Order: sequence, then structure tokens, then C-alpha cells
Amino acid sequence: MTTAIRLSRTGGPEVLELKPIDLPPPPEGFARVRHTAIGVNFIDIYHRSGLYPVPLPSGLGLEAAGIIEALGPNVRGLTVGDRIGYCTGPLGAYATEANVPASRMVKLPKGIGDDVAAASLLKGMTAQYLLKRTYPVRPGDTILFHAAAGGVGQIAVQWAKALGATVIGTAGSEEKMRLARTLGCDHVINSRTEDIAARVREITGGEGVPVVYDSVGKDTFTVSLDCLKPRGLMVSFGNASGPVPPFEPGILNAKGSLYLTRPSLFHYTATTNDLQATADDLFAALFLEKVILTPPMIFPLAKAGSAHSALESRQTTGSLILVP
Repeated sequence: MTTAIRLSRTGGPEVLELKPIDLPPPPEGFARVRHTAIGVNFIDIYHRSGLYPVPLPSGLGLEAAGIIEALGPNVRGLTVGDRIGYCTGPLGAYATEANVPASRMVKLPKGIGDDVAAASLLKGMTAQYLLKRTYPVRPGDTILFHAAAGGVGQIAVQWAKALGATVIGTAGSEEKMRLARTLGCDHVINSRTEDIAARVREITGGEGVPVVYDSVGKDTFTVSLDCLKPRGLMVSFGNASGPVPPFEPGILNAKGSLYLTRPSLFHYTATTNDLQATADDLFAALFLEKVILTPPMIFPLAKAGSAHSALESRQTTGSLILVP
């Protein structure tokens, strides 16, 4: 029997319930996947809390790895028994099995374990598009990456260093600052006790940085703008501290004709070719050890609420996965 985490109302981790569900045969263009590892991400918290509204009742989770058990009509390029991963939905990855669009799957190469895939696909492909397409990092660039010891940050810091950048990272505790340094950050700023913008100006000789990657949101938005050089790019890609409040666009002019983007992995992997190419670039970075992952924290599927509490507390480092 298929079991899945369901939510009938938004709220805290307590709204997550493990229930049996009826899973029909995969429809046209879909494949049934038996999950072996399931990724836990901040976007799941946004769905659960209602920050990103979804129709209720609903499943949860966008990322998993597993084995194809059945194919719907007109699925090409996949076979029963293939190891695959996915990370762009649809909602419902928090389950023992799910029907997933074949067009949103990527084949997992030998050497990439299911736990690694579930822990890194969404975060790693996010790092890929941020560093290579949203603002293509070049050798000699100095960049600021908030939450450098977080799930995306751990991957992005290593990858940015491999691209030749000088990396300034922020972190909220001494432990996380130490981790950020081991990952390759050239400079680490304590986001709770230091003046981030002043430190960035000091590090850059008063110039500021050409790009800030910010997944924190409300707590760091204004200070991130203050870290940018004229015509710099603010990349706001998350809301860990809450959504950014409304602001007057003229502030971008006042602070140096700045650019602002709010990107999403979904738009950078909209086609099957873009999806596979992004995943392949991540796999290459892992194989070449440009990026080395720390082992993920593992929770049973039934303890999804506990995983959310751990992630939401911002006390974790690296990735979390659920195991059915």
C-alpha cells in the first residue's frame, strides 16, 4: 500500500499526517516511481505554512530519487527499473510511491547514490543556475552568498571557488562560520553580530560586490542592496526569514542603479533539455569533486514534521532527506 504525507490545512509541522492513499496507474506521459530517498527543502515549509498557497488537501514535497516501477502510455526514453531523480514536482514526493511526469525526471548515473541525488538535485541545480546563468560567475569576481553553511550555500560556495571567485559568506553562528571556511569561503561574516554591509565594503576596498545571492529574505534584503557596487545584481531566491516586504523601486536607483531578480529553478529547467543539462552539470561537478557533499541528515518518512522543525529552526547544516 502506498502511504504519503498529506496536509488538509496549513500551519506548523503538526499539520503533516501520514496516510494511506490510492495511487492509480500512471497516466499518459507519467511513470510510477518507488521512492528510496526524498529531499526536504525550504519550499516544502513554504507550502506547508501557506506562504506559497497550494490547493488543499495536498501532498507535499518536490524532490526524490527512486526506481521506475511502471510506465504510462507514450513514455519514451525510460524503462522499468531505471534509477531516476526529480526535483521540480509535482507535489507529492513525501510518499512511498508517486506518479511523476516523465519529462521532469533525470536518469541517475552510476556513482550517484539515491541519497546523494535526493539531497542535492534541487539545491545543486539551484546553485548551477544561480552561478552560471543568473549571474555567470567569472574568475576574479568577488561575490556575497548568504547562508553559506546552508543546503544551497554549501554547494554554491564550493562551486563558486572552482569557478575562480573570491567568496564572502554569511552565517549565523560560530559553528556555521567554521563550516563555511572549510567549504572555501575566503571571508565569513557573522550575520547576527556583524555589520554585513560595512564588512563587505571593508573587504572590497569600498567598492562592493557585483552580485549578492540571498535566500534569507526579509532579514537581509536591505543590507544586501547596501553590499552591491553600482549596477550590481541582487539575486533574491528564498525567504528563510520571511518574505521581503513591499518596497519603493526607486531605492534601486538611489543605491546605484541596481538590478533585482527573483529567479526560480522551475523557469531555468522548463524544457527537458534544460533540465537534463542542468543535472548533468551538477553530476559532473560531483564526479570531479568540485563539490563534495556532507552526508545528509536522515528522518523516517513518518517523522516529516520533525524534519521540518529541524530545518525551520535554522540549526541544521547541509541537507535533510526522508526515507520511506
